[in-house]
Amino acid sequence: MSDYSISHVEFYVGDARQAAYYYRTAFGFRTIAEGGPETGQKDRRSILLAQGDIRLLMTSDLTPDGVVARYVARHGDGVANIALRVQDAEQAFGRAVAQGAAPVAEPCPVEQPDGTVVSAAVTAFGDTVHSFVQYEHDGQLPGPHLRRVESADDAPDEQQLHTLDHFAVCLPAGELAKTVAFYEKGLGFCEAFEEFIEVGDQAMESKVVRSTSGAVTFTFLEPDVRRKPGQIDAFLDAHGGAGVQHLAFSTSAIAGAVRRLSSQGVEFLHTPATYYEAVEGRVGPLGGDLDVLRELCVLADRDDWGLLYQIFTRSPHARGTFFLELIERRGAQTFGSGNIKGLYEAVERAQAASGAGAR
Repeated sequence: MSDYSISHVEFYVGDARQAAYYYRTAFGFRTIAEGGPETGQKDRRSILLAQGDIRLLMTSDLTPDGVVARYVARHGDGVANIALRVQDAEQAFGRAVAQGAAPVAEPCPVEQPDGTVVSAAVTAFGDTVHSFVQYEHDGQLPGPHLRRVESADDAPDEQQLHTLDHFAVCLPAGELAKTVAFYEKGLGFCEAFEEFIEVGDQAMESKVVRSTSGAVTFTFLEPDVRRKPGQIDAFLDAHGGAGVQHLAFSTSAIAGAVRRLSSQGVEFLHTPATYYEAVEGRVGPLGGDLDVLRELCVLADRDDWGLLYQIFTRSPHARGTFFLELIERRGAQTFGSGNIKGLYEAVERAQAASGAGAR
């Protein structure tokens, strides 16, 4: 079985042009292809964006009762298709279906101006699917009815975002084990980490699976129903079931990326000052980085392999569901779970200092 990499991530959105504009102006992506009635895609509008090795496809319906429109009505804008590049789409499709995935689209070759693309699709979790995309060569467009465009929005001098580090997925209680089992048996992924995370009166189970090469990583999260409802429950309620909570973009210089993206309108979450009073006691000395992290509200964590810095955006969506993460890895292989507890304790200290009670 061939290994996987990420072909592209497709968002179903209310307005593809508006969504693409946001990712171009705020995050520095550029348009590389478009599809719509003028390219034979009569009922949809699609815009393909790129930065580094990341490709995002924004798709909206042109009719009120199409698949995309129904998805948006139920979930709001969100990740609907995580397309995996494979060497043999038919083989990948057959294995996934044999292990319980429902077929969404049978393997089908499509002749594109730059070569043939074979694609198929199966269910993944909730209303999210996996496409298997087989290219003849690097750089091909990933689907039918897409045509390259000469983009007026030139790529920035220095691209801040490089790869998709991981997907964080929220699952309803009771679905974690069977979801992980499908990724292992149906897709050939391996479980990399398992963790029970407690945050005050809340708790969640977390399991991480990776493709053989490590190019594709999913962090699956399931709430512990024996505890008080928390952020996973809130996502599931607002989103209407399982789905991608956030994408993590890797960067080699998080401070510069945060400064630039902030100047372009990206809103990042605030971190209380009390977090930085305790962070070095948890992760070790940070030297001159500590003042920069404090200034920019960047979080730090350490595991057995090294250090990582991360920061999360505010959700740009009305439901407050999907958001984005920037992550700079300095050897670390995990995902900053220590920051969940660290942030909770920092808020507790801040509230105690001000005499305010917890919400």
